[in-house]
Amino acid sequence: MLRVRRNELGLPRWGFAIGRRVGNAVQRNRLRRRLREIVRERTVGGWDFVVIARAGAAEASYQDLSDAFQDLMGRARLSPPGR
Repeated sequence: MLRVRRNELGLPRWGFAIGRRVGNAVQRNRLRRRLREIVRERTVGGWDFVVIARAGAAEASYQDLSDAFQDLMGRARLSPPGR
């Protein structure tokens, strides 16, 4: 799940909400690291983002997470040009 709001800073800000239902601390931290890497590749300035991980996300592959995130960015009409 992705929540987006415009900010006046001109820089992107990211937040990650990964609850205990996703898995234990090791799984949640691994998922957080993967998500950080994915968003680093797809940064759009001037927006605040909150990525909310759902149960099952910890078992998803990196490619599945990347594809899902790209789909969410497309739905929000925030995909960077050329992607």
